Amino acid sequence: MATLKPFIISEDSRAQADFYIGALGGQIQSIMTHDQAPESNDAMKDNAMKDKVMHMCFDAGGVNFFMADAFGPLTRGNGFSLNMEFESAAEGRAAFDNLVAGGNVIQPLEPVFWGGMYGQLEDKYGVYWMISCGAE
Repeated sequence: MATLKPFIISEDSRAQADFYIGALGGQIQSIMTHDQAPESNDAMKDNAMKDKVMHMCFDAGGVNFFMADAFGPLTRGNGFSLNMEFESAAEGRAAFDNLVAGGNVIQPLEPVFWGGMYGQLEDKYGVYWMISCGAE
């Protein structure tokens, strides 16, 4: 059996993780920079990437995430979304409202025909989210 863990490549992993923790609750578990990596070469330790995140583990909203800083420019796409399901409407509404801060609503969080509520958003980092929860 496998475990799926989102791994997000970011322009600023620390700031993005702090945003998700603030939006969903949670904490950073560990961070390793390129400079701290046991097999990091001298060129890596001397360049601009030395203090960048090589690997970060954090939890937000009860989900374990991994992150790393990008080496170059990122290309954002809309073919992938993180789907979070909450039992209560209050939890779902709070998560939706917190995650969309500085981002864009794609579909408002509202009642849907299959029951409960559903909405879609793009956060300020260009990550797409689907939020499902119980009815208000």
